[in-house]
Amino acid sequence: MASGDQLKALLKAHLEGDEQRFCSVAMQVAAHEAKLGHGQLAEELRALIDNAKRQGAIPISRPRGELASLLSVSYPKSRFGDVVLDQDLTKQLDRVIREQRHSTKILTHGLTPRRKLLLVGPPGTGKTLTASVLAGELGIPLLQVRLDGLITKFMGETASKLRQIFEATDQTRGVYFFDEFDAIGSQRSAANDVGEIRRVLNSFLQMIEHDTSHSLIVAATNHPEILDSALFRRFDDVLYYSLPNVNQIASVLKARLRPIAEKRISWKQLAEDSLGLSYAEVTRVSEEVLKDALIHERETVSQADIHQMLLERREAAGRLKKSK
Repeated sequence: MASGDQLKALLKAHLEGDEQRFCSVAMQVAAHEAKLGHGQLAEELRALIDNAKRQGAIPISRPRGELASLLSVSYPKSRFGDVVLDQDLTKQLDRVIREQRHSTKILTHGLTPRRKLLLVGPPGTGKTLTASVLAGELGIPLLQVRLDGLITKFMGETASKLRQIFEATDQTRGVYFFDEFDAIGSQRSAANDVGEIRRVLNSFLQMIEHDTSHSLIVAATNHPEILDSALFRRFDDVLYYSLPNVNQIASVLKARLRPIAEKRISWKQLAEDSLGLSYAEVTRVSEEVLKDALIHERETVSQADIHQMLLERREAAGRLKKSK
């Protein structure tokens, strides 16, 4: 049975028209029932909430007050089929989604589903898209942490704002995404570190360790070498991303260009010419090919057309690396 506080929270959310808050409290009630061993009731409550989401009865909850400057919210439509990853990553993400979908059953047996993830890898390898896919597959909002609003120069203010974000994870279930996580997760012993950043990192370590919400906390970094070692132990899984191989590049190109490509195109050859590019760069090449065909009113594209765009992208990527 729901507690008195939960019943009051449900009624207040309903009277204020805050359907997202109503949904979040209802999920807490379901989880509470699961822990008490009332598995069937918990499953029925969860099914009712999921059905309301599918019918669009629960609108996107917009952060209010100061949270509006800390979180940007969206409801992604991304699905597993929208991202090309290696087999190990696919298995890890599929496990996370399955555990989330069966969280009530897992909680009933005193266990905890995976929900704290650290994504590591070069830019453009699918980390941000992964956060969107998790939200899309689970039908929950993606709430991206805005570092420009979070990190300030005033002592104690950043840690206070970070606490607001973690309080929100309990109030509104979603995927809370910390991109460029090294901005707050760098080593506490770094020579160029300042006291405020150390305090922020210590605060994050404490908050993520004690967080028992039903939200997913996802952090992504391009620079794992500068992360504090204590961070890795606070996450349920660390997922490693890498640049795509020949088969993966070919899959991206075919998925986007095959409908208008001439016959007898060697996707493998094009992929070999693309090695070293990220998923994002290969996707951008495909988009450039499509736009060029539209502009010149061509109904098909040739291997030479695709190859030319790949060369241009490789040259642009090379110039960017030299400038760094």
